[in-house]
Amino acid sequence: MSNAELMTAGKPSLLGQRTCASLVIIVVALARPNLFGLLWSMETQLTWYGQSAFKIVTPGGKVLLVDPWLTNPVFENAKDEIAGLNHVDLVLVTHGHSDHVGNAVEIGKRTRAKLVATFDLSAAIVSALGYPSELADVETTGHMGGTLTLLRGDIAVTFVPAWHGSGVSKEETAPAVYAGTPSGLIIALRHGPTIYHTGDTDLFSDMALVSRFHKIDIMLVCIGDHFTMGPARAAEAVKLVNPREVIPMHYGTFPVLTGTPEAFERELKKRKIKAKLRGMKVGETITLPKS
Repeated sequence: MSNAELMTAGKPSLLGQRTCASLVIIVVALARPNLFGLLWSMETQLTWYGQSAFKIVTPGGKVLLVDPWLTNPVFENAKDEIAGLNHVDLVLVTHGHSDHVGNAVEIGKRTRAKLVATFDLSAAIVSALGYPSELADVETTGHMGGTLTLLRGDIAVTFVPAWHGSGVSKEETAPAVYAGTPSGLIIALRHGPTIYHTGDTDLFSDMALVSRFHKIDIMLVCIGDHFTMGPARAAEAVKLVNPREVIPMHYGTFPVLTGTPEAFERELKKRKIKAKLRGMKVGETITLPKS
């Protein structure tokens, strides 16, 4: 017997070691079926780009963009950020105004992200703005009260009402194309939080129904006034929804949007609202707690 054979005698082969390791993992997984989810899931990441634009990275690593107007006046790194978005799974849009559709078409064409929107809005973004029609099919198109289960069950999106407008315009001087009614979005993440993005809206009493069907962990609420709720009415909306945390949005982008997080905080305190206020800086990424 050679020296090499003597040295390896009695030792398991590399293939045998891997087989044993696999068997151990399978046995443990059978004993604790939730272990794989715990091992492979990560925390939810939320990035605010200004106005109502957000990036959500789910516990399963899926990338969602909501109202992706990255080239807004307050986000200085928009060009580099868009260039760095090499993978996006879904682009979600609440309504047709340009400060919410934003860079959706550009990003969708480059990343092949599917468009999530209501039926009329999706049709308008495809026909008037050129979003690829094959990326805006029935799987990701719904309407008020409907829930879409997407990305193999990692995400569920429910469309809820918002009080606003929703015309789509290719150019500022061109007539608006009909895009249905605006919406808010309930985004429920597997192994992560449930997020309510209000879209652009005023306060309305049916917001109370949101919490009847969904336990909202994070509420992204417009506070800028002029075109949406201001701080006082936004605080009343938070009271109706009763989320665990609230993050203000749609303020400070233009001079007419006079609502501020400070005024919003005062209004929340007046009403003794228990939701935690969590302000974000433009371009900041935070970690969201699990549901």
